[in-house]
Amino acid sequence: MEKIIFIIDDNDANLVMASSALEDEYRVLTMPSAQKMFSLLEKKTPDLILLDIEMPDMTGLEAIEKLKDNPQTSGIPVIFLTGRLDENLKTDPNFKKAADAVFKPVNAPVLKSAVKKFIN
Repeated sequence: MEKIIFIIDDNDANLVMASSALEDEYRVLTMPSAQKMFSLLEKKTPDLILLDIEMPDMTGLEAIEKLKDNPQTSGIPVIFLTGRLDENLKTDPNFKKAADAVFKPVNAPVLKSAVKKFIN
């Protein structure tokens, strides 16, 4: 059965880059916000979530807290997509809930490798 990956990022270019890197091997669904992700999670459960940290309305850090607090979604691996990694971020308890982090701009081989650690 085909594995499903949700990619959540408020930047269209990042969504296109990440999805084009993965769409040959996985079913990829892209969303511009965490709110859209939570709506879709009511109908569909992905095998992995790629989640931008810096987004308006609900940040990736807020979204992962909500994901991990819900027994229905707590087991889904989350990989953060981020352009920053400072000390405040590295010590944030919600950042530590992610399975991994990949830096933007997205590098296709790095992203594929990170994803393969958690689904194959």
